[in-house]
Amino acid sequence: MKQTPADTRHAAALQGVATLMEALPYIREFHGRTVVIKFGGAAMREETLRDSFARDVVLLKYVGLNPVIVHGGGPDITSYMERLGMEVKFIDGLRVSDRETVEIAKMVLLGKVNSDIVQRLNRFGQPAVGLSGEDGRLFEVRPVENAATVGFVGEIDRVNVGVINHIASDFIPVIASVAADRVGNSYNINADEAAGKVAAALGAYKALFLTDVEGWREIPDDPESLISLAGVDEVERGLASISGGMRPKLSACVEAIRGGSQSAHIIDGRVEHSLLIELFTDAGIGTKVTP
Repeated sequence: MKQTPADTRHAAALQGVATLMEALPYIREFHGRTVVIKFGGAAMREETLRDSFARDVVLLKYVGLNPVIVHGGGPDITSYMERLGMEVKFIDGLRVSDRETVEIAKMVLLGKVNSDIVQRLNRFGQPAVGLSGEDGRLFEVRPVENAATVGFVGEIDRVNVGVINHIASDFIPVIASVAADRVGNSYNINADEAAGKVAAALGAYKALFLTDVEGWREIPDDPESLISLAGVDEVERGLASISGGMRPKLSACVEAIRGGSQSAHIIDGRVEHSLLIELFTDAGIGTKVTP
């Protein structure tokens, strides 16, 4: 029997209902909970993915979650540095940063990236407020241990959660990963670390890290070696042999879990709506780290 357009529409509607029914238990479980989302990677670079991310976060707010966004802006910072003929160098996933690099990072993160995220959230129906680690002394920072090697890269000693809670009661906080110490030195902060610290300080229910791979792979170059589920002890043991950009993400997952989060997730930001798929479907995607 030939399928009519009405049949097609009905089938699509039923599929939509099925999706909502699958999401319902998760919406009920997460209602009123805080989720910290580290926004980065391809999801920041592509226009379609930036809009998709903003819509997804707005949806989370509408269904009763309290999203807090922490972002970096690595590709944009790199692009501007290259235009200016500045050297771009990373050590263990951290950008080597002299004073000029930090100045570029602040201009890009606050003047471009943060503003763009806030504008999109506003446009899609939820008011947002942009923050940096300097606002209200949100982040208290000190130089990282290997500062002699990486320069003005900061480590967060304390997160002033009162600032976030004050904003989050009415708005979606959007936090850029830069801050200054007590004497006025500005620091570039790894956005993954910042998100992990924020999640731990808030006792967030979940922490989610968007990246450019499917998740944590046992063999970095082998997509088939994806680790879907890992305990925090397993991750801590694995950190001894992990380098590159995955290391700060896994360290941040540990930070979030040790701070009280129920789970931390590394997901592929190149997949549209990956945030919603991970939160609201039985299958999920990426790597989930649990206590």
